[in-house]
Amino acid sequence: MTLTIRPATLADVPELTLLINRIIAVGGTTAHETPFTEARFVEKYISNPKAISCHVAEDATGRLIGYQVLGRSDQFPPDWAEVGTFVDPEVQRSGAGAALFAATLATARAAGVVTIDATIRADNAPGLGYYTKRGFRDYATDPDYCLKDGTKVGRISKRFDLG
Repeated sequence: MTLTIRPATLADVPELTLLINRIIAVGGTTAHETPFTEARFVEKYISNPKAISCHVAEDATGRLIGYQVLGRSDQFPPDWAEVGTFVDPEVQRSGAGAALFAATLATARAAGVVTIDATIRADNAPGLGYYTKRGFRDYATDPDYCLKDGTKVGRISKRFDLG
């Protein structure tokens, strides 16, 4: 699959909002449970002062098939960042995730990030596999993490040290 990886723009927000909401509706691969509005998407991933990057993956037709975000968090040291990856369920394993991570990794290095955290639902086998394949390693677990409806799914935190 031919892909273009580039920074997200405000013009991408409607399509990215539809994508994340579709992933939320399918269920099982994101900790997000509440659908996004376009304003919330911008606030969380584009204009947030803690945001470092939001890269998108476009297929050959120009359709956005995924995105990856990197941002700082008050729960980590200042030289750490959190990553989130969201790829259209119809095109997972297309190479989009790997290409997005290459761009995110370059941005992380330029921003002085030394460790990237990926905290994933323990029942999200594709997500866990994706981050393991990129070189992330487990460093913490929360077996009691529950969804809003009380369903216990657990969480696994993985880290990637840029060294």
